[in-house]
Amino acid sequence: MFTKQRLGSLFLVSGMILATWVTVEVASAAEPFTLTSPAFKDGTPLQKKNSNNTPGNANCVGENVSPPLSWSNPPAGTKSFALTMVDPEGRGGTGVIHWIAYGIPASVTGFAEGEASKPSDKYVGGKGTAGASTYMGPCTPPGRRIITRSS
Repeated sequence: MFTKQRLGSLFLVSGMILATWVTVEVASAAEPFTLTSPAFKDGTPLQKKNSNNTPGNANCVGENVSPPLSWSNPPAGTKSFALTMVDPEGRGGTGVIHWIAYGIPASVTGFAEGEASKPSDKYVGGKGTAGASTYMGPCTPPGRRIITRSS
């Protein structure tokens, strides 16, 4: 019985390795799906224009303009897209959902700057943490700086 359990585990592990190898081979054959924005640079703060502008909040001094987004190489058979913008560290670590967009047709390949800051027929807006169904940029954490220039 002990040998049968070990043999069964070996087949299970072998099957998982084979499935992983097949998945990697198939995935590497196509260009990867990418989502990009010229508004974001790795390791830099969010630009002021993309930050929230909640009145009365000293950390929300932005313009609340949604950043431009574009994507390419969707998986074959894609029928629609959904996007979420989530800050897992917001509200003291409980998280903040800044934007939910779904029902984006597969023919749509992006949003222009400011386009997601208002309702659109390109997406259905879900309710974020603050109850908004459009883009609501994050506020700057206390003590952090916001980039005020473009680039």
